[in-house]
Amino acid sequence: MSSRTRSNGANQAGTVIAVVADIMALILGLWILMYLLDANQGNDFVQFIHDAARWLAGWSHDLFTFDEQWARVVAGYGLAAVVYLFVGHAIANRAHRH
Repeated sequence: MSSRTRSNGANQAGTVIAVVADIMALILGLWILMYLLDANQGNDFVQFIHDAARWLAGWSHDLFTFDEQWARVVAGYGLAAVVYLFVGHAIANRAHRH
């Protein structure tokens, strides 16, 4: 296998990793926005985003114990979004170099 083929594969893998990290962060950010804007919890789309965000932020959900619920949501889900972006893009950049 030539280095050019290997390089294209690494670039494609890096791009896929970055896009997945972006989508994960987008879902988390969308849930934060929906929560802050008091979106209708009975709506199927809102419930889907909430379920997906809760699953993605399972490790950081309620990590902080602020008095205000909105601050816990922003901090917990926001931390997960930042970590996914940072780690995902770091891995993608590493893949692009090889």
